[in-house]
Amino acid sequence: MRLQVARIGKPHGIRGEVTVQVMTDNPEERFTAGEEFIVVDGPVKTLTIKNARWNKTILLLAFKEIADRNQAETLRGARLEIEVSDEPEDDSDEWYEHELLDLKVMLDGEQVGVITALRTNPAQDLLVFEDADGEEIYLPFVDEFVPEIDPEAGIVVITPPAGLLTLNSDEEGSEEEETK
Repeated sequence: MRLQVARIGKPHGIRGEVTVQVMTDNPEERFTAGEEFIVVDGPVKTLTIKNARWNKTILLLAFKEIADRNQAETLRGARLEIEVSDEPEDDSDEWYEHELLDLKVMLDGEQVGVITALRTNPAQDLLVFEDADGEEIYLPFVDEFVPEIDPEAGIVVITPPAGLLTLNSDEEGSEEEETK
């Protein structure tokens, strides 16, 4: 099984370093010199870390296979994955993004969207889903708002805070205009 651990962003400097969006809860262990990653949607099949360093809150990676900024630019948007053998225990409340993708989002027995991503953040993870209108909605990935996940049934049951699903809708915007 493969696990996505990062998404490559823009180049940094002229020596081939890139910024990465970290998608693992243990970057200090995952991003060390000599670690090899499978590249998805990139110009190469694998990359090996030459150097990893933090610039404030942004992780910068240099790869043995990438020598300059021009080569680094070709990596933008590529995903870094690793091969993992251990599955999380069934009673664990930890989820990988690939386990959640494409699950139907259910609210009061009705489908309100489909999971498109899981954003891991230092403070709290966000479940990202697309509603019927194609709008992206971010929901804090906590038990209070996501009480049930059933991959076998293909569903995620949510109990969002009031107004979350209509926060950016045109209807709400026009109501605000009428009250002004």
